[in-house]
Amino acid sequence: MIRCQSKPGVLATIVVVVLGCALIAEAAVALEPGDKAPGFSLPSLDGKGDVSLQSHRGKVVWLDFWASWCPPCLSSLPELEELRKQMPAGEFQIVAVNLDEDKKKALKFLARNPVGYPSGSDPQGALPDRYGLETMPTSYLIDRDGVVRVVHKGYRDGDMKKIRAEVRKWLERK
Repeated sequence: MIRCQSKPGVLATIVVVVLGCALIAEAAVALEPGDKAPGFSLPSLDGKGDVSLQSHRGKVVWLDFWASWCPPCLSSLPELEELRKQMPAGEFQIVAVNLDEDKKKALKFLARNPVGYPSGSDPQGALPDRYGLETMPTSYLIDRDGVVRVVHKGYRDGDMKKIRAEVRKWLERK
């Protein structure tokens, strides 16, 4: 009978490496409809407190990842502001996460295009890893219980009509 002998600890090291790789791969998997949205708290882009997903539990939330260097993001922000104004504030909230490494660029854009919804600052990009972002912009429609219902990748002319319809659909569900 042939036996495989390994030095003490080699098998344990292999197991740890394999499990570690599995955890990293899991973290990088993009969220899909039906997944629970990871909670977060980020410093506000304007420096006035924190922005957290959990503080909006019970509302339908549109979570939008954006950056000043992303042309489609810059088109979507003003349209999202219009959507925010059209929806009931007590039931709907837009939460933005800005990924600019230099927040001055994001603040400059917002000075020209003000929005009435909070934007957190994540210059290290830790949150996109937790959400498994694959493209910019990416947005998530999250229901009142914190479950992702829609993943919207990119932004093109005409997308707001679809987004508005999805938001209304989930607002009607109590």
